[in-house]
Amino acid sequence: MEATQKQFRKRNAILTCLQGTHSHPSAEMVHQMLQEEHPDISLATVYRNLARFKNQGLIQSLGTVNGIERFDANTAPHVHFVCGSCDAVLDLPQMEVPQVLCENAAQCSGCKVDACQLMFTGTCRACLAKHETA
Repeated sequence: MEATQKQFRKRNAILTCLQGTHSHPSAEMVHQMLQEEHPDISLATVYRNLARFKNQGLIQSLGTVNGIERFDANTAPHVHFVCGSCDAVLDLPQMEVPQVLCENAAQCSGCKVDACQLMFTGTCRACLAKHETA
């Protein structure tokens, strides 16, 4: 019984961690964020639960940034920006995912489009400022 409670406590901590950040962390980042409060949590536990949450639709994978999968607890359609310099992933809440993209993709492919992820890449403000002062 105690092992099951420990398992649920860790699972809840992982989900709460993701829901409490806007940094779009990787599994390694989540593991690192939880280490102080849960020193016995393994990276395998984090990976396993992220996969579970993704399959349950509680989180989404943003794909890979510099070869590392990143996650978001906000599953509502929204736009992202990825900095190619520092790997930051930012939400762009003032932009909407144009529904016409899904419609055009469905029409061009003959497939049923369920969702669309829109991601811009470039250099974030902080990195631009660093390069200007250097």
